[in-house]
Amino acid sequence: MTDVVIVDAGLGNLRSVERAVRRAASEAGRVVSVSQSADPDEVRRASRLIVPGQGGYGALARAYASELGEAVREQLDRGTPYFGICLGLQALFEASDEAPGAGLGWFKGRVRRLAAGPDVKVPHVGWNQIDVTRPHPLLTGMDAEWFYFVHSYQAIPEDPELVVATASYGDRRITAAVGRDHVFATQFHPEKSQAAGIALLGAFLAR
Repeated sequence: MTDVVIVDAGLGNLRSVERAVRRAASEAGRVVSVSQSADPDEVRRASRLIVPGQGGYGALARAYASELGEAVREQLDRGTPYFGICLGLQALFEASDEAPGAGLGWFKGRVRRLAAGPDVKVPHVGWNQIDVTRPHPLLTGMDAEWFYFVHSYQAIPEDPELVVATASYGDRRITAAVGRDHVFATQFHPEKSQAAGIALLGAFLAR
């Protein structure tokens, strides 16, 4: 059985993520154990990690400056499959313009505030299509699919090849998903994205 732990850093509504993961497992015909946990030892025992988060980066940095963050880093080092959602994507980078504090630092780069403009409001809220910019196994068949976004910041990796999907935001492209090896993360919320989001979570569980 696959043990999926949804990491509870005290940020956001994890119940909707858990419901979406259970539905994805059922539709994909996967037998999984799904739990929410802030216990570092339980995080260390997981065979897959899902790291969601809504709210401020400062709270996230404080949460991951603890043993919980150490446990997540150990799992990243071990090669455990990781799916980050929203702040769970931003956490992978070194720092953010939003607040002081360090992220997990798995990828080099910084989280930057979205630039507003005459036809662009911040935060970016609502449905948007993604453009798959680099092949990734979790995004097969997802090009031009619609997902739900809620954010004011985006990750800017030092290595642009980390970006596997973008979205249109005014006259620019913004980071929608990053991925490399066992680590994948989305700025959008698959748990709020109906069938496309369920399919994406199902692909992660089957990986």
